[in-house]
Amino acid sequence: MEDATRLIDEHARPIDRLQMVSLADALERVLGEDIKADFDVPSRDRSAMDGYAVMASDTSRASSSKPVRLKLAGSVSIGQLPRLTVHRGECASVSTGCFIPDGADAVLMHENTETDAKTVLVYKPAYVGESISVKGSDVKKGSVPLHVGDFITPARVGVLASLGRAVIRVFDKPTVSIIPTGPELVKVGSPLEEEKIYDINSHTLSAVVAESGGSPELCDPIVDERESIAQAIGNSIGSDLIVVAGGSSVGERDLMYDVLSSMGQVLFHGVQIKPGKPTICAHVRGKLVLGMPGHPTSCLSNAYLFLMPIVRKLAHLPPKRLTTVRAKLSRRIVSTLGRKVFMTVRLSAGQAEPVFKESSAITSMADADGYIVIPENTDTMEKGDEVEVSLFY
Repeated sequence: MEDATRLIDEHARPIDRLQMVSLADALERVLGEDIKADFDVPSRDRSAMDGYAVMASDTSRASSSKPVRLKLAGSVSIGQLPRLTVHRGECASVSTGCFIPDGADAVLMHENTETDAKTVLVYKPAYVGESISVKGSDVKKGSVPLHVGDFITPARVGVLASLGRAVIRVFDKPTVSIIPTGPELVKVGSPLEEEKIYDINSHTLSAVVAESGGSPELCDPIVDERESIAQAIGNSIGSDLIVVAGGSSVGERDLMYDVLSSMGQVLFHGVQIKPGKPTICAHVRGKLVLGMPGHPTSCLSNAYLFLMPIVRKLAHLPPKRLTTVRAKLSRRIVSTLGRKVFMTVRLSAGQAEPVFKESSAITSMADADGYIVIPENTDTMEKGDEVEVSLFY
């Protein structure tokens, strides 16, 4: 698995296409440009709370027993420039977000004052700059608060909004063609004949691609024939990545290896893991082609291991950070000698309960909270052994 991961990483290249998106559509995209501030944020000194704008020196002797009396010079309305100046012995009423009037250098909270229509009693001294958001304290004019490659979070949407950026240049999402193979497959939504099954893999793989920052493109199911597979790959070569579900098993009908070796360079065929051993990866005309096992559980399991990292790298996203928890095995597990095993488990009352059924059972994944890794050459793990569970969510 380590060799396969390394080969994939060596050949996967982040895409360089850019597109313009609105601020409303910018969340969870990756910036394709540096964002430079054309003005200060805030543009002037603002009040950080409701209270009174004062000269701090006027309040230096104020106390609860000997309050300082200031003349109320007026008030400042939010969203308007101040029309007054605070002079010695005066103050002005301000609200949170108001511009600070000239002359004032601090804001006192209402809680530290008493007032009537004309004067304000101050019971606590203020210090210079108290409760003031200084001009440019959030973003300085000419600075670059966001850079190429930054992942746009809700907070970064806020930064873009504060700078008036209604349209942003981002990296395009990598396109991923998903080609299901097998004469038994039927598109979801079509009538199901007794000898047929619905195409599961296209939809689970599509979900992994979308979750990883890519744009899935679902193809119609094709039959397991060399010509059909080669034609489908050729038709999809305009995508950034091609995934073929099925046809990758090492055996008599070794279709994917024959097709891919004739079209490009096979990087690896077969990985020492369970489930999902027959995964294949090739480099064809500058694009990676990933051949996944046909069994739904094996296919989805390997999608997390191999497909997700490829799509995230193409999309300029960092490797996904797994959330892990410690738990104790609910029962004894007999492993497969010589292969690294990814065992799906459900968490219950501090225990990890294995839920794997068989590679064709998609509920093995749906019922699981995550998976544990059983190392190579480990015969058994006993009930009560502490394990690390990597969560799917």
